[in-house]
Amino acid sequence: MVDQMPMPSILTAIAVLILATGAETLHAFRVRKTQHLAFGPNGKFSPLTYLAPILRVISLTGLASSLVSLLLIEPKAHRSKMTEVEAKERRHLMLVVDVSPSMRLQDSGDNTGISRTQRAADLVQSLLKRTTDEKLHITMVAVYNGAKPVVQESRDLEVILNFLDGLPLSSVFPTGKTRLFDGLEEAARIARDWPADSTTLLLVSDGDTVPATGMPKMPPSVSGALVLGVGNPSKGSMIDGRNSRQDVGALQQIASRLGGEYHDGNLKHIPTSMLARMGTLETDKKGLTLTLREYALIAGIVSAFILAILPLFLRFLATPFNPGNSESGMT
Repeated sequence: MVDQMPMPSILTAIAVLILATGAETLHAFRVRKTQHLAFGPNGKFSPLTYLAPILRVISLTGLASSLVSLLLIEPKAHRSKMTEVEAKERRHLMLVVDVSPSMRLQDSGDNTGISRTQRAADLVQSLLKRTTDEKLHITMVAVYNGAKPVVQESRDLEVILNFLDGLPLSSVFPTGKTRLFDGLEEAARIARDWPADSTTLLLVSDGDTVPATGMPKMPPSVSGALVLGVGNPSKGSMIDGRNSRQDVGALQQIASRLGGEYHDGNLKHIPTSMLARMGTLETDKKGLTLTLREYALIAGIVSAFILAILPLFLRFLATPFNPGNSESGMT
């Protein structure tokens, strides 16, 4: 629903409409007296010329009203001026990211030419662009041979994407097998003090090595879980003498045991309908609708364009009379 137009904008529109109409009426009388000078000996002009005063009045009214509206409505705030959100009102995204060496294999995306880590970054960025709001706080846990919290309760998307942008986070872990459940256990430990149903768990992995037992139990704060698979699920790549590919079956099993959903992100981004089911990750419907600000911008741009193009319209289409050409305007 569009916000109500401010009263000064309405009054400005009425005033400009009256003044512009009066000015155009006076101008029409003056043109009538000099029509033979302006339009040639026969004084004839194109019927399209009648549109000019109407368009001028409408455009001037729309431009004035839109400028006053833009001056008065509250501007959109940028994330750099964020205000503190009380702990009980915060919504959380718990991001558990597999940073094992297999995630650096380049077999993801439409042309299978980007790394699994880069694909994970693209998926997270796409997700956050559709869900982030002033109350959403992001916590990131990196998991390989163990788990380490990287960011806790951040509201800065760029910080998260910086860690996902090719940083070799696996180097801070001892070499060994991927212990994915360690990451889930660390996520559960961090989220246990958060309010109930305030957190969505997002696990991003290729599922290369997943144990059959030992799934940690999530605290009441976690209301939804989404497991994102990256990497080619059908064709593997060699690493450390073995064939590595996205283990769809293992990731689906993890999603089922978490009571959440699995999505193969190797080729497709996460559907908005799936995000709507993910607990705290509500889609920003406000950002998808036009507000008074957008309508004022559209009206101002269109009105200014019409006012700018009208002189050219009158110059070339108002009359066939061309001063200096004895045949123009003569019948």
